[in-house]
This record gives sequence, C-alpha cells and structure tokens, in this order.
Amino acid sequence: MSFYAMIILAFGMSMDSFAAAIGKGAVLQRPPVREALRTGLIFGVIEAITPVIGWAAGLAASQYIMHWDHWIAFVLLLALGARMVKEGLSKSPDENVEAPRRHGFWLLVTTAIATSLDAMAVGVGLAFLNVNIVVTALMIGLATTIMATTGMLLGRFLGAAIGKWAEVLGGVVLMGIGSLILVEHLGLL
Repeated sequence: MSFYAMIILAFGMSMDSFAAAIGKGAVLQRPPVREALRTGLIFGVIEAITPVIGWAAGLAASQYIMHWDHWIAFVLLLALGARMVKEGLSKSPDENVEAPRRHGFWLLVTTAIATSLDAMAVGVGLAFLNVNIVVTALMIGLATTIMATTGMLLGRFLGAAIGKWAEVLGGVVLMGIGSLILVEHLGLL
C-alpha cells in the first residue's frame, strides 16, 4: 500500500469519529479547546490500537488464506464502507443529543470503541497486505485525533446534522480503497 493510500485510509477511518465528535461538540455549551483535545486523544488512541488487534488476528490466519487476501480486504472494506454510508444516511440530525455538559471519560471511551470497530476489521484486511502496521496505526490514530478534535470544535457551530455526511464520505473512501486494492492485485492498474 502506498504512502498516499495510507493517508487516505487514515482519514477515511477517522470520518466516523469525526461525525461522532461533531455530535458530541454540538450538545456541549461551547466546548473549550482542552475538552476537544481530550476527546480527540481518547478517540485517536483507541482508533490506533484497534487496527493492530485486527492485524494480529488476520496475520495469524494469513497463511491459510494467502491466495484470497485481496478479495478478503476488498469485501471487508466494501462491507464496512457500505455500512458507514447506510448508517450515515439513516441517522436523524438529533440522534446523538444528550444533556449539555462535559462528557465523561467512559462515555467517550465507549463512543470511541464503537466508532473504531471498523478499524479492527480494516486491520484484519491489512494483515494480508504488505504494510507496516505500526506506521499505519499511528497514521490512523493521528488522523483520528485531528479529526475528532476538529469535529468537537466544529460541532458547536455546525450542529449534529452535518455529522452524517462525514460518515457517508468515510464509507465511500473505504469502498474506494477496497476497490483499489482489488484492482492492484488483479493487475488492472
């Protein structure tokens, strides 16, 4: 996977965290930068850990399915991307609304885990490709930290309605990366 594909993957993986952070920022009374950074770091750390877990699980199974690896990566990314698009389009604008207050640590951790499950599945797909998982996971974590922090700060201005479109875009990006992997492995590009 090229460096540019990893950057696109990292920001694609961060879109659901971005969408969730917009919703979290929208319900707080003008969240301070410190709260936005706290949220971004929690989301980023968890988003960096989950693809490594998925990668380790995929690596353990890679010797058994090496000839099908590009198809597995394609199907996983396509399915995850389609799920993100579907969820993004089906959300109502006020679905994530809760009482305006500082978000608790465990609430943020739970939200971050929920938005990073797709990163674990992507990690499984990455086990079948020749990628440096540490660099990839750090890129995903950094992109998520940036996007979740930005989402929190934007949330107070944009409201939760914009969050669903960020998730749709993230899903489209994942489907595009899955298609690119398949095309590269089939020698069509």
